[in-house]
Amino acid sequence: MAPKIFATGATGFIGGTALDTIIKAHPEYEITALVRDKAKAEKVKAQFPNVRIAFGDLDSADVIKEECSKVDIVLHFADCDHVPSANAITSALAANPKQTFLIHTSGSAILPDVSKPELFGTPVTEEESYNDVTDIEKITTWPIDGHLHRDVDVVVIQGTPEHVKTAVVCPCTIYGQGTGPVNRQSLQVPQLTLETLKRGKGFTVNGGKNTWNQVHVRDLADLYLKLTEAAAKGGEGADWNEQGYYFAENGEFLWGDIAALIAKKAKARGLIKTDELDHLSHEEVIKFKPFGAIAWGTNSKGTAQRARERLGWKPTREPIEDTIDAVLDDQAKVLGL
Repeated sequence: MAPKIFATGATGFIGGTALDTIIKAHPEYEITALVRDKAKAEKVKAQFPNVRIAFGDLDSADVIKEECSKVDIVLHFADCDHVPSANAITSALAANPKQTFLIHTSGSAILPDVSKPELFGTPVTEEESYNDVTDIEKITTWPIDGHLHRDVDVVVIQGTPEHVKTAVVCPCTIYGQGTGPVNRQSLQVPQLTLETLKRGKGFTVNGGKNTWNQVHVRDLADLYLKLTEAAAKGGEGADWNEQGYYFAENGEFLWGDIAALIAKKAKARGLIKTDELDHLSHEEVIKFKPFGAIAWGTNSKGTAQRARERLGWKPTREPIEDTIDAVLDDQAKVLGL
């Protein structure tokens, strides 16, 4: 019998691409998507004609609870910092006595302590490198203060009874072209590119010696597919609840190297006049991009051992460096260049 699925974030970069991957692999799955308005719903239906639409947004607690009460699996792709929607989902699933599954999207910005800006732009240390198997207790017990997304992680991990099987997917810097019905673009690299073109010069946060992991959006979608398939089989072959925390990464990079590559390629195209970089303090970056100091200045390094070993996940797409030309094309068009 085909599982019934409720999904948030269908119009987003992650959710749209993941749903596209899941539906292509399993057109028999019965999927309902939360969509905020008619215009976006028409785009969702155009690409996914068999998906049922539930109208509402993340603050539509009654709609979310009603839809969660009907399904076997919830795919929560939307805002990983939105506590009310996480509460609505977990409370609805907890009230349903049957076994259900919640696959929740977090993010690897949870790894750095963002209350320590003196570490922005500095090289990653061994103590700041985490493994989702060997460091699972540390990852799931950080304090809320200083660790982004942790407040919602707590709701998901601690807010459900045993009959609700949860998995948290924790992607890092996501890149590549999405395949969903609305948003097909990521944030970190496109926004760094956009700000470089607007300034006319590239920049780093405090020198850019900091490290992040990378994952192509379609490789990430493959991970969601594997977890959804495991849930559809009653959870077989995957880890859930206390052990159900999955990093998603395919290698690492320095933000300073990405900033330099963007500047080099932009200069070669005549979009900026120099490929030299400004090394800005985190306070300077915050003035023109409030979240930029964290997005481009922190260290976020992890090893996705769990997905590879338990699910056989094998990311295969091109590295982030190979996508910079396409990002430059897009952002130059945004600015009319």
